[in-house]
Amino acid sequence: MGFIVRMRTLLNNKDEIKKILSDIKGLVLKIFRAMILIGVGYVIVSPVIGMVVNSISSTKDAVDPMVFIFPKAPTLEKYSLVLERLSYFKTIGKDLLYTVSLTLIQLFVCSMVGYGFARFNFKFKGLLFGCVVIMIVIPTHTVMLPWYMTFMNLGLMGTTVPMYVMTVLGCGVRSGLYIYIFNQFFRGLPKEIEEAALVDGCGMWYTYFFIMLRNALPAVVTVTVFSLVWQFNDTFFAKLFLISEDVVISKKISSLAAVIANQDKILEPSIQQLYVDAGIILALLPILIMYLVLQKYFIEGVERSGIVG
Repeated sequence: MGFIVRMRTLLNNKDEIKKILSDIKGLVLKIFRAMILIGVGYVIVSPVIGMVVNSISSTKDAVDPMVFIFPKAPTLEKYSLVLERLSYFKTIGKDLLYTVSLTLIQLFVCSMVGYGFARFNFKFKGLLFGCVVIMIVIPTHTVMLPWYMTFMNLGLMGTTVPMYVMTVLGCGVRSGLYIYIFNQFFRGLPKEIEEAALVDGCGMWYTYFFIMLRNALPAVVTVTVFSLVWQFNDTFFAKLFLISEDVVISKKISSLAAVIANQDKILEPSIQQLYVDAGIILALLPILIMYLVLQKYFIEGVERSGIVG
């Protein structure tokens, strides 16, 4: 009887009913949001988890139908062989030097171009910025033949010189996007900063390098992360310009299965894939460490540089 009385009292209290319905609605939304996040996270992370599991699986685990997720006999022998076949530390050192140098050049060139578009008025400004936008949207495959013919006629194929030339001229990997990011960020900074610097006697170059570029740190970090990742993972330009595998580790990984088959006589494709997965995990480590260090600044830069929403 007491329960029935409480229910009648509750039903007669409209404010209490609204509160309960609001709480239920909030709980349902939280559950739905959690399900979406877990589902999207699984889709993104599951391939990496699969590669990690494969890389520590033994040969017996690879052919055992009873092994589903966790290997019965985990081992690191795949990593030891891949380290040797990739000449990992030597190759990764050359690749990081190549990648970091291209990234620094892109930061210097693209930030200056973006600052110029944001702060100065000159003839054909709209036309030139339209060319920057075209650089972003046009597929690289449509201009690969002119690039190839140009550098082949110059006798630069098989070297990293074409990549440095393109990067210095503002036509490197995704340079159009980086120029756009810097342009959007500099446009969002108040002009009073530069005016105050000029009043204090600062020249144009000093103002740019020591004041404006410091204020653009979120955009610098964003471009740095994007550039490092795309340069490090690039195989399109490495194959187009015939850059040596000893410089680009991602290109070397693409031929790892053939190397394993020829030198170690491992001919089963499913077993070869275990070694390839171990190589991919080793190649991911530098980029993963870098992202974990710069994650906070990277997210802030993406939010403030106008490339989302």
